[in-house]
Amino acid sequence: MIRINLLPHREQKRAARQHELIFMASATSVLGLLIVFMVHTILGTQIENQGARNNFLETEIKKLDNQIAEIKILKEQTQAMLARKQVVETLQSNRSAVVYLLDQLVRQLPDGVYLKAVKQSGNSISLQGYAQSNARVATLMRSLEASPWLQSPNLIEVKAATINNLRASEFSLDLKLVPPEVTADKDKGEGRTKPKDIRAYK
Repeated sequence: MIRINLLPHREQKRAARQHELIFMASATSVLGLLIVFMVHTILGTQIENQGARNNFLETEIKKLDNQIAEIKILKEQTQAMLARKQVVETLQSNRSAVVYLLDQLVRQLPDGVYLKAVKQSGNSISLQGYAQSNARVATLMRSLEASPWLQSPNLIEVKAATINNLRASEFSLDLKLVPPEVTADKDKGEGRTKPKDIRAYK
């Protein structure tokens, strides 16, 4: 006996295929949405982390800028203090240099010589005065050259002058003042060599 299938099998297959396509499309859409959500979440997390890092870096940069400003102020204060210290040391050395200069001028000034002006610029000294004769001026220069505190006397000018109806020589000369510390170092060096000289003579 022959059996004939009268059910619409083609329509059933077509409907089953449509269901499969719809399921696959839905699954693909859901999977795509999940992928998009995951990517969005990951990117958002990375952006937030990067924003937090940027905020941290900005805060640290501000701290460093403040520290740099404080260091700059401290450097300026240190430089100002060093400058004031240098000024004080210069004033102290100049004060002692003036004392040595006046002492040496009193000691080295021969009889018959009178000073009318003494000018100092650093270690350079300018003397102006009167002498009874040119020979007195020569004696003054030899005396200045022999001084341990004075050196390089240089006669600038000598001319005839009349003082209280007396003939005299008006002179002008320059010389150098040896700094006290240099002279002290020389004295120390000589002090160190003296024992060797004594032993040599023995």
